[in-house]
Amino acid sequence: MTDFNPIMEQAYEAFLSYQFCSGRKKKAFLYAIADALNALGEPLLTTAAEETHLPVFRFEGELARTCYHFRAFGDLVEEGSWVEAVIDKKDEDRKPLPRPDMRKMLIPLGPILVFGASNFPLAYSTPGGDTASALAAGCPVVVKGHPAHPRTSALVARAIRKAIKDCGLHPHVFQLVEDSSFEAGKLLTQHPRTAGVGFTGSLSGGRAIFDYAQHREVPIPVFSEMGSTNPVILLPDALKIHAEEYAKAFAGAITQGVGQFCTRPGIQLAVESPDFDRYIHMLAEALAKKKVFKMLHPGIHDNYTATLSKALATKGVETVFHADAPGYLEAAQTLAKVRGRDFISNPQLHHEIFGPFSLMVVCKNMDELKAIWKNLAGQLTTTIIGTEQELIAHASLIDIARNIAGRIVFNYIPTGVEVANATVHGGPYPAATDARFTSVGMDAIKRWVRPVCFQDCPDDLLPDELKESNPLGIMRKVDGVFTR
Repeated sequence: MTDFNPIMEQAYEAFLSYQFCSGRKKKAFLYAIADALNALGEPLLTTAAEETHLPVFRFEGELARTCYHFRAFGDLVEEGSWVEAVIDKKDEDRKPLPRPDMRKMLIPLGPILVFGASNFPLAYSTPGGDTASALAAGCPVVVKGHPAHPRTSALVARAIRKAIKDCGLHPHVFQLVEDSSFEAGKLLTQHPRTAGVGFTGSLSGGRAIFDYAQHREVPIPVFSEMGSTNPVILLPDALKIHAEEYAKAFAGAITQGVGQFCTRPGIQLAVESPDFDRYIHMLAEALAKKKVFKMLHPGIHDNYTATLSKALATKGVETVFHADAPGYLEAAQTLAKVRGRDFISNPQLHHEIFGPFSLMVVCKNMDELKAIWKNLAGQLTTTIIGTEQELIAHASLIDIARNIAGRIVFNYIPTGVEVANATVHGGPYPAATDARFTSVGMDAIKRWVRPVCFQDCPDDLLPDELKESNPLGIMRKVDGVFTR
């Protein structure tokens, strides 16, 4: 077993200086990481493809996305307003008591532990959004590499270390731990120097890490992104008009990345009708045209096979299509359907099956559909497919959606997750352990900070963000008014 004490102590030592890095210097560092990752070029792409059984072109897009994420955080921290500076100036004349001078901003938590994800070696793993956002916040990062792609992680770590050296930062601002044991995850989570945890993976894994953190002498925040079925509602008129179009689109979404996407549409609901039957038939035909590919590693494949078999054996579930997948680690894309009453009475059907599978829920009427939808557990996404007139007529569906999901998608496929200021990639449990935060987009930085207030502090001793002259020129809220 690796001795993690030196690793975490080195991370804390790095924090003592890195937390005070200027936005300009952090931008240079984050841009340098993006440049170093890009410079790895073809060897990185082919190594990731070899280790995951996914095509090289998939990683071309994933690498570009990751580099953009790093640069976007660089731009964010250079501009500086993300610290949410708030100033309430001293008021000697306030009655019945004078008001002191109060100044508040966000500051970094400390060393962050990131668990590498299996399904996105370049976007949610060693160099992913958790790492980028934590470094942007001013927090050193310790990554527990995922055993499914160790060579990819090693290449990435080498690139980040080069960026650290080129920028003259503390050498332990970033560290990679290659111990794949469960005990390692527990020990790293419970180490006294660990200040927060980022995780992307299974519900069981994310919940275990969350529980480890709560049993520490000093509990810490754990931001786990976990299971989601991403339910889709298909309204009648949209099905009548666009059934073929959506059948092709959702066949692609179900099988994209061999179904190993956290936003894959795992459940689709509609009121029984000939048009829904036609859609299910066309979706099965579209799935039959998709090639069968290998999954990431034996653990994911075995879990998919076991949970799929259990679901298909459940009372009332009818297999509509099941591909032939005789090869090692190959995953059979599968489509099944169930009546609404049987779905309600079998809660195990409500859980995610991680792989190329989707379950059609045939509802008796709109009341049954709404009853099912509002009783689903928390989701990363939920999607409503309908004409403009249908969406207006069923506006109550949006009221339900906002209570069960972090992102509500209209007339589009939910598998893409945009890196943007408005992005929410999270949701009520079990989609995530804290629905108030996102793991993708610019607001992901807010997971790794806490507010601190300076009361009656001499101006010379204040951080630049809070000084009276506003030397950084950032947007601040002064006496209730936003101003630069």
